[in-house]
Amino acid sequence: MADGPRELRIVTLDSKRHDRAHFTCGSTALDAYLKAQATQDMRRKANAVFVLEATTRPSSILGYFTLCAYALAPGAVPDEARKHLPRYPLVSATLIGRLAIALSEQRRGLGSVLLANALRKAYESADTVGSSMVVVDAVDEKAVTFYQAHGFVKLPESMRLVLSMQTVAKTIGLT
Repeated sequence: MADGPRELRIVTLDSKRHDRAHFTCGSTALDAYLKAQATQDMRRKANAVFVLEATTRPSSILGYFTLCAYALAPGAVPDEARKHLPRYPLVSATLIGRLAIALSEQRRGLGSVLLANALRKAYESADTVGSSMVVVDAVDEKAVTFYQAHGFVKLPESMRLVLSMQTVAKTIGLT
């Protein structure tokens, strides 16, 4: 990949246009999901899958993320994140199920670009589907550090992190 400015866009995965076979991010599970499961999940409406592409090479996937509806027990949410939540048996949320950047594109800030877009999409859909927070399940400690740097709060004794929609609005510059 040549250095220098390029125009990037985030679009819905298109199995006929996007080259999933050559995507590799360093995580076998994340690579396998994109290659073998993503289009089935989209067809079944289980996940929305979005890919990052350069306009000059739209078939090449630079990164991707997934979004879906989710719910968790209020007791699982730490106090600092709980103050903005409604008192229901389950807390409605949006799950960023996967977020990955191609090995050749890592360390260029694209993970933050994808996360910002995922947060914006989650926030914009929250009024329609009812979602009071964003949840992520980090794949490792490096991912935990990444999400914490973006304001996520780690749940005790797990790799799960949360961010209230109120904080999402601040993070993406809406308040």
